[in-house]
Amino acid sequence: MAELWDIVDERGKPTGRFHERGVPMKPGDYHPSVIVWIVNGCGEFLITQRSPEKRAGGMWETTAGCAVAGETSLTAALREVCEEVGLELDPEDGVIYKEYTYPHSSGDGAAYNTVWVFRTEYDTADVVLQPGETCAFMTADAETVLRMMREGKFIPYDYFGDMCTWLG
Repeated sequence: MAELWDIVDERGKPTGRFHERGVPMKPGDYHPSVIVWIVNGCGEFLITQRSPEKRAGGMWETTAGCAVAGETSLTAALREVCEEVGLELDPEDGVIYKEYTYPHSSGDGAAYNTVWVFRTEYDTADVVLQPGETCAFMTADAETVLRMMREGKFIPYDYFGDMCTWLG
């Protein structure tokens, strides 16, 4: 069955229309997606390595993905984390850091990204990687993530340094 996305405008407002993943999107249409940063009390981020068979395989990243039709940004964030790393997060631990539009060069059209930050404690023994999506994980402080971005080992997020300052 094809994956359907809601179509939103440049402000993230639903248009009432849907889009099938893999079909080119119309200009001005956006699909909701989420980027999820999980940070523990020591300021360490849970990061994962993309499976080799994926686009940008071997790169490190934080959990991210597209919201399917009918999902809110929060439910998409919780689902993506559960799918990719096996953790069930408390919705109360999450806050939206930023929302922005982003044109994808991968053919997935333009995304309306919501960046979530979950401040929570978790046991790394509970992390379960999703075959075909993630192949390794680690915790890393902000300095390490920034270094990995500079070295081209981590999917770049231009707001990451500002987000770390915002986190305090």
